[in-house]
Amino acid sequence: MGPKAGPDGVYAITLPMGDKPLPGIAVEDIGKCAYGVFKRGGDLIGKTVGIAGEHLTGAEMAAALTKALGREVRYNDVPPEVYRGFGFPGADDLGNMFQFKRDFNDDFCAARDPNAARGLNPALQDFAAWLGHNKKRIPLE
Repeated sequence: MGPKAGPDGVYAITLPMGDKPLPGIAVEDIGKCAYGVFKRGGDLIGKTVGIAGEHLTGAEMAAALTKALGREVRYNDVPPEVYRGFGFPGADDLGNMFQFKRDFNDDFCAARDPNAARGLNPALQDFAAWLGHNKKRIPLE
């Protein structure tokens, strides 16, 4: 799912999400938010806690990647049914997930509140901060 070079040499990320934002969070922040839930004690027992570092569109992700990697990265939008046909392991599941996100975007994003996550983990990273620490781990073909 990382950036892939096109025939013109320009990198692109291809996702089926139109111009809608996607909640994202760094893996290490998930654990820190879980720890924050435990530190809160009993007031969250029986409650659902949705977390995200921020909500970014594909174009915003591409812009952040461009800045971090020092090379142009474009965002290509494709319909979920096209994405499911890409044939890589998990393409069907990801296409279905992105279709659900697209069809119920407002509810999907509302259930994943970056402000609530920051209350659990004050050191919560945004995508730019995560890229600053991890850009060298992103394989570029």
